[in-house]
Amino acid sequence: MTSSVALYEALTSAPDERARARVIAEAFERLEERYPHLPELATQGHVRESELRLQKEIERVRAELKLDIEQIRAEIEQVRAELKLDIEQVRGALRETELRLLKEIEQVRGEVARTKVDLLKWIVPLMFAQVAAIAALVKLL
Repeated sequence: MTSSVALYEALTSAPDERARARVIAEAFERLEERYPHLPELATQGHVRESELRLQKEIERVRAELKLDIEQIRAEIEQVRAELKLDIEQVRGALRETELRLLKEIEQVRGEVARTKVDLLKWIVPLMFAQVAAIAALVKLL
């Protein structure tokens, strides 16, 4: 209150308009010295304007994010479809390989069986020949 009263007294006691203007200018100067950040203070209008700008920017970013999310979802679906095709191809290749291996195993089993029969064809007569040779050697002795 003191500075306001002092300003009032200085204005009323000023002899002319120039002196009053000087008193007002000095009052503004003291005000600026006392509150140096005063020009930087935001008014409610400034705050509201900034808020509206930020809301608008937020909505723009949301819209961009929605588009990005939809694009990513579409890409994910495309990759899923491609992976399903690749998986089916790999499964088909595995089935073919499995069938081929089963055929080869059956072939090997057949060869082993034939080899077994061939060995028996040779071993049995050789065993009889060996028994006969031993019996002949026993008679000779």
